[in-house]
Amino acid sequence: MSQSYPSLAFIASSSEEAQASRSELIRLYGNASPSDADVIVVLGGDGFMLQTLHDTMNSGQLIYGMNRGSVGFLMNDYSVERLHERIAAAVQNALHPLQMATDNADGSRSYALAINEVSLLRQSYQAAKLRVLVDGHVRLEELICDGLMVATPVGSTAYNLSAHGPILPLEAPLLALTPVSAFRPRRWRGALLPDKVTVVMEVLEPEKRPVNAVADHTEVKSVLRVEISQSEDTTARILSDPDRSWSDRIIAEQFSN
Repeated sequence: MSQSYPSLAFIASSSEEAQASRSELIRLYGNASPSDADVIVVLGGDGFMLQTLHDTMNSGQLIYGMNRGSVGFLMNDYSVERLHERIAAAVQNALHPLQMATDNADGSRSYALAINEVSLLRQSYQAAKLRVLVDGHVRLEELICDGLMVATPVGSTAYNLSAHGPILPLEAPLLALTPVSAFRPRRWRGALLPDKVTVVMEVLEPEKRPVNAVADHTEVKSVLRVEISQSEDTTARILSDPDRSWSDRIIAEQFSN
């Protein structure tokens, strides 16, 4: 009896290496339409993987990445061998992104999702001045800084880590609230929060100190207020090789140079 394999769709970033790998894999395994495939195989780097995860939110489709970029933290190692077997043995991770809602200076309201982090960043030479509330309670009456972010465990090894925020295990029900170049309070280094809370950041002196909000790669200019919470009814599904699980990667990152 012939063995039945899941149908695969191969998509690649625009890099020459990723496109060449896609052609080779299609030759070996065929290529289904992304909308009909059981598994979408993503070839590229972390940025392209993030875009694919956003595009497939709540579709139920499984995403399996292989690194054809630089860092490739979200990706598995690239190999053309035994791909069906690797995918069958892979561990499934369900990701619930952050939901960002912003009130903007022009009177509009914007919404976006973030798998890595939501960040507020100063728009000009003036430092941002923010008020921070957690579940309706004012926790910082005034924070003067270059920026402030809320990062998920997945995003804790990205921009959050560059800003000296903590690395969070994937299974931890936590979010990292991390400042970027905090000036006042000078000694405040951020906080760990339960992932069920709602964080609100209010921009003080918005005309003098304009601030932009960013959810992964979606940017909103000149925001007045940003509300951030985890979206429990939105899910992206990603597969990782069992010998290189995301949990293992996050632990290993804490011991790397």
